[in-house]
Amino acid sequence: MRGAAPVVLPEALHETLAAAAGIMAVAREPWWVIASAAIALHGGRVSDVADVDILASVADARRVARQLGLELRAPAPHPRFRSEVYLSWGGAPLPVEFMAGFAVRSGDAWREIVPATRQVVRVGGVALPVPEREELRAIVESFGRAKDLRRADLLPRD
Repeated sequence: MRGAAPVVLPEALHETLAAAAGIMAVAREPWWVIASAAIALHGGRVSDVADVDILASVADARRVARQLGLELRAPAPHPRFRSEVYLSWGGAPLPVEFMAGFAVRSGDAWREIVPATRQVVRVGGVALPVPEREELRAIVESFGRAKDLRRADLLPRD
């Protein structure tokens, strides 16, 4: 995103991302903002960011749980998604969901989502790591739902 216009985000999203980045200071391994918040960080005009999704390692998710006093739990079963660890935190304007061991079902197989790329987007002095644009597009498209396919189309193209 070198040379790209500064990213301008709605206040609630900006505050939530800043809070999430502060929490992730305990991380010892790479982590990423994914899904609709990451699309917005790439400059996509997402009008309905309802939460912030953070993808982290299992060890870092455990650190976050201890820091926030949250119970480690697996989310309710879903036919398309699963996580080894799932945490939901409501201490920011938008909910923050921390996921570790996150996998997407593709046919009869589960594919763990571990981005191969990581680029940092700075917003108001806050460093926010996201997968590079095309990898993010592929990740969001792999979710397979109509809303995700629409959101993937909001990512700017080169």
